[in-house]
Amino acid sequence: MTRLPRDVPAKKVIAALERIGFRVSRVSGSHYVMVKDDLRTVVPYHKSVKLGTLKAILGQVGIDVDKFIELL
Repeated sequence: MTRLPRDVPAKKVIAALERIGFRVSRVSGSHYVMVKDDLRTVVPYHKSVKLGTLKAILGQVGIDVDKFIELL
């Protein structure tokens, strides 16, 4: 299994999720709420998404690290 990249910009995380069908539902402050069917996740729009937060996002949307790296 490939290691999760560190310091991925929020812009790239949002773009990767949009490639698999997620859309921005709303923006609350510096957090983007993204939805697809009955799945929902929140991406903090900061300079970079921390490693633990990125792992949580991937777990919520149900994709593995290798698939995420392909989407980047």
